[in-house]
Amino acid sequence: MKFLVLVFVALFAMAVARPNEANIVRQDSDVGPEKWSSNLETSDGTKVDSEGVLKNVGTEHEAAVVHGSFSWVDEKTGEKFTVTYVADENGYQPQGAHLPVAPVA
Repeated sequence: MKFLVLVFVALFAMAVARPNEANIVRQDSDVGPEKWSSNLETSDGTKVDSEGVLKNVGTEHEAAVVHGSFSWVDEKTGEKFTVTYVADENGYQPQGAHLPVAPVA
């Protein structure tokens, strides 16, 4: 769970630390003990969305499962990039049209 929080904080810092002084235009969060979600959108087109849930609560197999996405607009080309991901007991699994894909063995 600490890793997931670290990923979100890093993405949030990346979104708000851009040199063009983007402003937050939307920010929502709903945090409960076993379910949470957050959304962030900045004036430069950056978006960060995630939702998570604890599964197998109270067992030795308790794990956080997070589904989310983040996107940004390249300042030079104007191209929009989007990464969707799942983070669970199998690790961080990002997908995006611009990301390389490992060859099938």
